[in-house]
Amino acid sequence: MDYTLKPAVLFALAASCFLHQGLATAAEAGKEYPSKPIRFVIAQTPGSSIDTMSRVIATKMSELLGQQLVVDNRTGAGGTIAGEIVAHSTPDGHTLFASATASQVIGPQLYKKLVKYDPHKDFTPISLFAITQNVLVVNPGAPIKNVKDLIAYAKANPGKLNWANAGTGFQSHLAGVLFTHLAKIDVLHVPYKGAGASVGAVISNESQLMIAPAPALMVHVQAGRLRALAMGGEKRSPLTPELPTIIESGVPGYVSAGWAGLAAPAGVPKSILAKLHATLVKTVNDPATSDALKRVGAEPLTSTPAEFAKLIKEEWVRFGDAIRIANLKVD
Repeated sequence: MDYTLKPAVLFALAASCFLHQGLATAAEAGKEYPSKPIRFVIAQTPGSSIDTMSRVIATKMSELLGQQLVVDNRTGAGGTIAGEIVAHSTPDGHTLFASATASQVIGPQLYKKLVKYDPHKDFTPISLFAITQNVLVVNPGAPIKNVKDLIAYAKANPGKLNWANAGTGFQSHLAGVLFTHLAKIDVLHVPYKGAGASVGAVISNESQLMIAPAPALMVHVQAGRLRALAMGGEKRSPLTPELPTIIESGVPGYVSAGWAGLAAPAGVPKSILAKLHATLVKTVNDPATSDALKRVGAEPLTSTPAEFAKLIKEEWVRFGDAIRIANLKVD
């Protein structure tokens, strides 16, 4: 009998060995992960909404994973600089992205010529970790107690109010443009270099008001450095039920909110992604972490990777429309 293996059989055996080796390698990678500190890239400045929430998340995840999540703030070009760093990093789970509305769906559409990665294919969404409503705030010294006061003052003093934002095309900018468009008021939209600078400008009264994600502002509202007028959601936030929505306050159709989540570069082994997802869910469900997110104005929430990916696609369309309405163009 001829025991010589034919080429097709040899190929099948080799493929089988390769497959089993690959599965073993992936399983081993998940078992040993993480083997070193994890770089946690954030596309905005310290003190911004996504930075504030991400640092809360990083603390508990570091504890659960046994390795520190090292926050790396990389600002610029609407979050696309940070996005490029993550997209081009080694897909081993040791570089993660604090995915948010501004960096994931606004920046890549606004800075198309600068984007050196595919915003749809070069990331793997893992899970949401919070939903954030935008909150409209003013300097406490301004003669404005509510949204109706704001609109009346702006109409009586066209062009005299400085409306701060974190930079052209950022969520706070689009949210402000939408408000002034619907309210039919004339203000000066002032872009600053990041959320921290824009918030500081309103506190110092260099600018008089802004609308931005609650986590960047509520600590200042609670300390009396800013006055909150209304929230940007469709319904009142369960975290601040005393604050009316902007719709309730006299601007029909106004809705502006954001989200934050965890993403990785494409190609990370499934075993590592599964570990990260389970760890993030456990982190958000931790009472101390959940309370910390709520204290800064975020609504804790997790999702499946598929649900997160679907949200990103929907938001891409929604904010693409907003960018066109605002006629925003960046050279």
